[in-house]
Amino acid sequence: MSVTREAVIDALKTVEDPDLKQDLVTLNMIDDLQIDDQNISFTVVLTTPACPLKEIIRNSCLDAIHKLVSEDVAIDIKMTSNVTSGRPDNTPLLPEVKNIIAVASGKGGVGKSTISANLAVSLAKAGASVGLIDADIFGPSIPTMFNCVHEQPALVKEGEKNLIVPIEQYGVKLLSIGFLTPEDSAVIWRGPMASSALKQFISDANWGTLDYLLVDLPPGTSDIHLTLVQSVPVTGAIIVTTPQRVALADASKGLAMFKQANINVPVLGIVENMAYFIPPDNPERKYFIFGEDGGKRFAAKHQVPLLAQIPIEQSVRSSGDEGHPVALKPGKTGAAFQNLAENLAREIAVRNANLPNTKKVEMNP
Repeated sequence: MSVTREAVIDALKTVEDPDLKQDLVTLNMIDDLQIDDQNISFTVVLTTPACPLKEIIRNSCLDAIHKLVSEDVAIDIKMTSNVTSGRPDNTPLLPEVKNIIAVASGKGGVGKSTISANLAVSLAKAGASVGLIDADIFGPSIPTMFNCVHEQPALVKEGEKNLIVPIEQYGVKLLSIGFLTPEDSAVIWRGPMASSALKQFISDANWGTLDYLLVDLPPGTSDIHLTLVQSVPVTGAIIVTTPQRVALADASKGLAMFKQANINVPVLGIVENMAYFIPPDNPERKYFIFGEDGGKRFAAKHQVPLLAQIPIEQSVRSSGDEGHPVALKPGKTGAAFQNLAENLAREIAVRNANLPNTKKVEMNP
């Protein structure tokens, strides 16, 4: 019996995206369907290259066709991706950037820049196009973590305007005030000058096409945070904390800022950093140095996803100091960061499917 296009489409209509809760056909995720006698081929267009459910979706397609069409057909499925956007079309600033993600924390010392660096690398490893802005103007650490302290961005002429060209390292485009000031000098600026620097990184840089632009914000809730949400529509924010009560108290303030009615940036999830220590000589044992599951309980209390629990490990610190993020290396900690990237990509896709585009914040002076 010959295989018809209609039969294959009907079979694929029974396959649901586990996150978006709709079938692949309705979501326009099936492309280039070809049928040649008993041979079927098509492409599944995922919402992110970092999709953690890729193999589940592939196997569900195989099972549906073999069950509802024929057990004897040969099926060739290609998997690709087209990252969805949470920003309005025709945005004047960064029009080719699909998603802007704020990485924030209530206090310093919780490893926010370490999370930002390894998250960016993990998304890039998954096949996404990624940029990272170091918006911690007074304490830039991204140049060190990416081993490009002595690099200086080039300038390119675009019309009448000179644009900064981000430095690219490990597949991630980078901008930091650390590239533009002497390594050992302090940045002694008032708030408006720091905000102006962030605006330049946004409006005067040639970022090109990006799936994700991460913005590593300074600790607390400051002018920099307001400058970001007033300059561009931010797809969402993640909050980084450690498990102890003093960090969680400050994290709640950071979360509350994004949830304010006049800001209203979706909080995509919580990252619990330094969640536990595993001694190298006893990998089955966990020591909860800063308390157990504080970030997990915090996420549950505020009804936002817990994206990852990242262990405290010497290799995370040493890799950052060496300028070679641990996410580039095999091992459990690198896998934890890859899991973080996949969970964040999933939350962004769900947010973009179910919520309206984020708007630039308009606030009265």
